[in-house]
Amino acid sequence: MADIAAIAARLDTAASEARAIPQITGEAGDLSLADAYEIQRAAIDRRLARGATLVGVKMGFTSEAKMAQMGLKDQIWGRLTSDMVVTNGAAIDRTRFIHPRVEPEVAVRLKAPLAGEVTREEALAAIDAVAAALEIIDSRYENFRFALGDVVADNASSSAFVTGPWLAADTDIADVAMVMRVDGEVAETGTSAAILGDPIRSLLAAARLAGAAGLVLQPGWTVMLGGATAAAAIGDARSVSLDAGHLGRVGFTIAGGAA
Repeated sequence: MADIAAIAARLDTAASEARAIPQITGEAGDLSLADAYEIQRAAIDRRLARGATLVGVKMGFTSEAKMAQMGLKDQIWGRLTSDMVVTNGAAIDRTRFIHPRVEPEVAVRLKAPLAGEVTREEALAAIDAVAAALEIIDSRYENFRFALGDVVADNASSSAFVTGPWLAADTDIADVAMVMRVDGEVAETGTSAAILGDPIRSLLAAARLAGAAGLVLQPGWTVMLGGATAAAAIGDARSVSLDAGHLGRVGFTIAGGAA
């Protein structure tokens, strides 16, 4: 039986101190998905106890290729907290990360609660606004190596996120071309259609999976719908930007020494 509190404390400390730790499953063997989500919740509860607030959720493994690679038939999810928010165009401190990577995404902001099995129409009616976004992922494990239980426990590697201009809820997000640049050079190109074939399907999954854990997606929350391309390592880069057609542009700069 996994020691939920002890593992949560280790992961929370690793994130707070930006220090990598050995993967949990490497030391303790297999970790059930149920235990992994309990560890995630407990680690985030420690963050909330220090004054952060829940501001949304993020989806992971939203590409068919990644699910196949991990032997999955469903997505994973993590929690977003107020201390993960980065303002569009702002600088982030490299020292808060271990080995950060960045991926282009689509985000939605909610105006009504969502939980459990909802229809596409119900999901669309709950959207207040949409935006292009960038998520900074930063596994707390050494060498960015993990099994499924490890990554779920580690809040799906979520670390920070930045959203572009919020646009009308009915703005098309189904097949938006995306070009992500690192230090001005093209790092990844893709389309939002890579997010489960339709990003709204990811919102349905978010409501279902979070609802199964007893969490209702709240008005005002941001839902990060998943990567449209593979993640790119930030390394010693100084800037990251995303051009997302009619969704606009989003980016950030990086200050401090190499991670």
